[in-house]
Amino acid sequence: MTLPADDQILITRDFAAPRHRVYRAWTTPDLVKRWWAGKHGTVTSVDIDLRVGGQWRYVMVANGDFEVAFHGEYREITPNERLVHTEVYETPGAADVEAPVVTVTFAEAGDRTTVTMLMETHTKELRDTILESGMEGGMQESMDALEEVAVSLD
Repeated sequence: MTLPADDQILITRDFAAPRHRVYRAWTTPDLVKRWWAGKHGTVTSVDIDLRVGGQWRYVMVANGDFEVAFHGEYREITPNERLVHTEVYETPGAADVEAPVVTVTFAEAGDRTTVTMLMETHTKELRDTILESGMEGGMQESMDALEEVAVSLD
């Protein structure tokens, strides 16, 4: 994870799976349920309308018995290569904040895939709030689980 600008978070992760498997695990509701919560809880709902203008929403019951939910809208989709979407953490006051925009790219090299996620938060304050939330540790666990799912696919 790096911070290329005051309002950006850049996450890069290499996966031991071909791009089409990583993309499939990223965009298929039943597969997202297997990795999105990492070890932090249980995913209870995944809705994905994978089209430009389509909505997505993920919900989990976190360890500690409280609900965590995110949602957004797809702005750009290039299958197996790139997704651009908004991402909103469902919490009181979130409606007052401009939704971060996340650009996810899937780059294949041999039988491996590098996923790059650039989150543009529009303000340094929101970027710092996201960083202080423990996002990096949770994301690492989710990405480990995503790799397991992607490797397991035929």
